[in-house]
Amino acid sequence: MAATANKPPVPRPLQGPDRVAALLMAMGKPAAARVMKHFDPEEIKIITRSVATLKSVPPQQIEQLIEEFASNFLNGAQLVGTTGEVEKLLEGVLPPDQIGEIMADVMGNASRSIWDRMSNVSENLIAAYILKEHPQTAALILSKVKPTCAAKVMGHLPPDRRNEVMRRMLGFKPMVDETMRIIERVVHEDFMTNLSRNQGADPHAKMADIVNKMERDHMEDVLNSLSESRPKSAEILKSLLFTFDDISKLTPKARTALFDRAPTDKVVMSLKGTDAEFREIILSSLSSRVRRMVEQELNSSEPAPHREVTDARRVITDMALDMAGKGEIDLNSDNEEDAYVM
Repeated sequence: MAATANKPPVPRPLQGPDRVAALLMAMGKPAAARVMKHFDPEEIKIITRSVATLKSVPPQQIEQLIEEFASNFLNGAQLVGTTGEVEKLLEGVLPPDQIGEIMADVMGNASRSIWDRMSNVSENLIAAYILKEHPQTAALILSKVKPTCAAKVMGHLPPDRRNEVMRRMLGFKPMVDETMRIIERVVHEDFMTNLSRNQGADPHAKMADIVNKMERDHMEDVLNSLSESRPKSAEILKSLLFTFDDISKLTPKARTALFDRAPTDKVVMSLKGTDAEFREIILSSLSSRVRRMVEQELNSSEPAPHREVTDARRVITDMALDMAGKGEIDLNSDNEEDAYVM
């Protein structure tokens, strides 16, 4: 009995912020201060409360905590960010109800990111992807992406599949959150992760990106040479190109969106040397105030070096290509909705 009475008490296991507090105290003030700079105010409050209420921690427990911390890195910690890792990180640090609120917000942002990103992908790629999936999966995906994107994808589906997907979309019932998380993860891994590889699989698309950045005379030389040796490839490539001259073929809405972002000095420089008809098309896309400024600059300025004009046109063309890649404008205005009705 006496031996039992003299036996030192078993130290209480450290949990959550207590572990952080113990590590920081073991580091000493200089190192701990450097680490604390990376915490936000709320985290600092939690940790300082733990430091203030921390009981005596035996040396062997501190040593065990440090060894555990170090071994995670020596063994190669897996640093892939997932919602599961976030939840594990928060366990023991915050109350369960607060963790639930944070995870709900994290999952909401993650799902919006997946479907928003998918909405900006070419409808051809999405159509090819969902044709390989079960109609119910296809219906779910199209119900999550933006309506404009879903409508374009529908146009690429065979009539039978399109009608079946529509029927399934109308019959959707609320889905369990965990099931939705699994689907979002699969879509992200199976489709979005391989998107760049899918896009890069088409050599014409890759070549179009290169040719679009070339000088106009070099571009024409490449296309002429290709037309002689591989006429079919040349035609495909021409259909994928977008030059400064093609801006006049955009819809008024797309042109307005483009020139709302274009720097005024680049607009002025790009319009030097253009004919009256083309210039009027561009000027009509500007706001009244900006149009007056551009016209005044064009009427009063002197001729500019060809290189500066070419560079300005390339800046605006690259902006159009970037906006089209994000789904903000459509470079192909062949839709009936874009036509004028008199």
